[in-house]
Amino acid sequence: MDIGDVLKRLRIIYGIKASDMAKELELSTSYLSEIENNKKVPNIKLLEKYAKIYQIKVSSLILLAESHEEMKAKGKGDEFIRTLMIKLINSTYAIKKALHDE
Repeated sequence: MDIGDVLKRLRIIYGIKASDMAKELELSTSYLSEIENNKKVPNIKLLEKYAKIYQIKVSSLILLAESHEEMKAKGKGDEFIRTLMIKLINSTYAIKKALHDE
């Protein structure tokens, strides 16, 4: 599973700079780069930190990585990420709208 690729794409989608993410995770930027380039595999404690930052469950991160890998094998990895981005944007918009309407 190439979880590093998904972690990098999520960071970019969320608009977090690599240096800021490394600081939040208490890692060096070079180690973060190794994770994001699938040269190192994050342990469960590190995945818990990622999950906290993205406000999702660790199991969701793993499922996302597995789903991305399956779609990538079918040549649809980028389409999968685009769909994820659209869902994220729509849900963020819906939350902001609901808060504004209250």
